[in-house]
Amino acid sequence: MTSLVQHITIDCADAYELALFWAEVLGSSLSDDDRPGDPEALVAAPGAALLFVTVPESKSVKNRIHLDLRPEDRGRDAEVERLLALGATLVGDHRRPDGRGWATMADPEGNEFCVECGAAERAALNGTRMPVTADDVALAVRLAVDTLGESEARDWRVPAGSLEWNCWETVEHLGDDLFAYAVQLGLRKPPTGTEVPYRWAAEREGGPANSVFADPAAGSTGLLQTLEASGSLLTAMVRTALPDVRSHHVFGLSDPEGFAAMGVVETLVHTHDVAEGLSLSWTPPADLCDRALARLFPDAPDDADRWTVLLWSTGRADLPGRDRVTSWRWHGAPL
Repeated sequence: MTSLVQHITIDCADAYELALFWAEVLGSSLSDDDRPGDPEALVAAPGAALLFVTVPESKSVKNRIHLDLRPEDRGRDAEVERLLALGATLVGDHRRPDGRGWATMADPEGNEFCVECGAAERAALNGTRMPVTADDVALAVRLAVDTLGESEARDWRVPAGSLEWNCWETVEHLGDDLFAYAVQLGLRKPPTGTEVPYRWAAEREGGPANSVFADPAAGSTGLLQTLEASGSLLTAMVRTALPDVRSHHVFGLSDPEGFAAMGVVETLVHTHDVAEGLSLSWTPPADLCDRALARLFPDAPDDADRWTVLLWSTGRADLPGRDRVTSWRWHGAPL
C-alpha cells in the first residue's frame, strides 16, 4: 500500500485571510464551512488541497518546502504582476529570457513560493512542440459531451456525417476507443504486440466492433455518460502512467502522450461527425487541434486553420491547393 498527499498544510497567523489570498492565486475557493476567525481554512486545488492552520508562532526562517506555480492562461511575467497586485511580494528574480528560471515571491505572511513559465509559453520561447496532456483529453471530452448534450433530436440513429455508422453508434465507438486506449496503459507490463484481450463485437453488420456498449434504455443522456466515463479513464491513465511506458496500437508502439493525442483526435473528429448528423455547431479550440496535429500528424500543413487541417488530415475536409485525403493514418510512435 502507498500513501497519497491529502493536504499541503501551511502554518500562519490568520488561516482564513491567508486562504483567501491563495484562493485568488489559484482561481479556487474556500470550503463552504470556513468562516473568518476559524483556526483552519481549506482551499481546493488540483492534486492536493491547501490547508491553512492558525498557530501562535510567527515565521522566522525560510520555508524548507514551498509551492512552484505554473500559470496556464497567461505569461509568467503577467502572472507575477497579478500576484503582486493581490498582495504578494517579489523576493528574488531568477527569470531568464528563454523561459527558464523563476520568480521567487512571498505571500502576505511571508511564505515563499515560485512562479515559473507555463508549458505553452516555454514552448513558444524555445520553438519546441507543446505536448498533448491528460488535461487535453479531459477538455476534449468535456467539450464534446457539452456540445452533444445540446441536441434536441429524439432519433440518434440518423447517419453521422459521412460515416456508415449512425450517431448513436459513433458515440459508442468513441467511448470504446477511449476505453481501449486507457486499458493499454493499465497493466504493470503493457502489451507490446496486441490489444488487451477484451472481446470485440458489432451489434449489426457494418456497425463498429466494440467492447463497451451503452444501454439503449438510458437514452442519449446515458450514452453521453458512458462517453464521459471512458474519457475520465483515459485521462487518469495518461496522468499516472510513466512517460517511458510503451504499449501496442495497430499503428505501432505508442507512449502515454500518443494515446492522449489519439483520444483527443478521435473525440474531436467523431464529435464533428455526430454534430453534422444532429445539426449541431462544433468547432474545437485551435490550440488543442494544433497540439494534436503536432503529435500525430507532424507533416501536416502549418499554414491554415488548425481545425480545418485536422479535418483534412482525417479525410473529412478539403484544403485549398491540396488533394483530398482518402487514406490516412497517424504517427503514434513517440516523437
